[in-house]
Amino acid sequence: MLRISGHRQTALGRALLLKSRKATDLSHEQQTLQKNPLGSTGLTVSCLGLGTVKIGRNEGVKYPAGFELPDDQQVRQILHLTRELGINLIDTAPAYGSSEERLGTLLTQRHEWVICSKVGEEFADGKSFFDFSGKHVRRSIERSLKRLRTDYLDIVLVHSDGNDEDIIRSTDCLDVLNRCKEEGLLRSFGLSTKTVAGGLLAVQQSDVVMVTYNPTATADDEVIDLAHAQNKGVLIKKAFNSGHSMAESSAANDPVKANLEFIFARAGVSSVIVGTINPVHLRQNVEAAIAATRRTHTGCRDSSDR
Repeated sequence: MLRISGHRQTALGRALLLKSRKATDLSHEQQTLQKNPLGSTGLTVSCLGLGTVKIGRNEGVKYPAGFELPDDQQVRQILHLTRELGINLIDTAPAYGSSEERLGTLLTQRHEWVICSKVGEEFADGKSFFDFSGKHVRRSIERSLKRLRTDYLDIVLVHSDGNDEDIIRSTDCLDVLNRCKEEGLLRSFGLSTKTVAGGLLAVQQSDVVMVTYNPTATADDEVIDLAHAQNKGVLIKKAFNSGHSMAESSAANDPVKANLEFIFARAGVSSVIVGTINPVHLRQNVEAAIAATRRTHTGCRDSSDR
């Protein structure tokens, strides 16, 4: 019979215990929504962010089916679940109807959240209109601060009307955003773009870009690549093509899983903004994001990978 000395038994026990702890830590890590640095802003964001247009506006939207706005208790439940699942990034905008005001009333523990709002687009009487003047930008930021009941915004994006390059080159929009950043009203700024050329220009002149990226819309891949090379933040919008990916998929396909794997496979993606008011969908989105980041090993990763 093989005998092991007391010293060797102790050493073996320690090795097994260490191995067990590492396995436990790895298992926990694999079940946790990963966090990313948002470029060089100093902000850390969850790989998945919650879009909130659906808590404030249900007219003039491009979703495949209509929906009722949730009541306050439903919004509280979604926000609680969002935080519980590890999401710390909230995306809103003045053009999202009552979204900012409702978040200001219902969002608790402000310090735990990274709040992204926007300037430039307004929505009233069923229509959008745009104003990118510096005067309007400052007024919009001050209004958002009041609505959200906070003294700073983590991210402010220009809500483009499609004329990205003209906004950057021909208005004082970015200049005013930079001054507001220097004054401490916001921590970072950038553009939610609609053109590749505008996205490339925005990367060079701001902290963050928000671009459309999914398996059927890949033109902004070069914007993501440039942002990654220059250590700028990248937020993804329309990951599921405003819900049309789900509506058009067959029962055999899982567009959430497929689209997130596709997006996170690209290095440089900081976070994907997905809007939902359905708790089941929110859980499924988080589970798919965890699985996708574990599978791809690139894109949405820890800061050590930057």
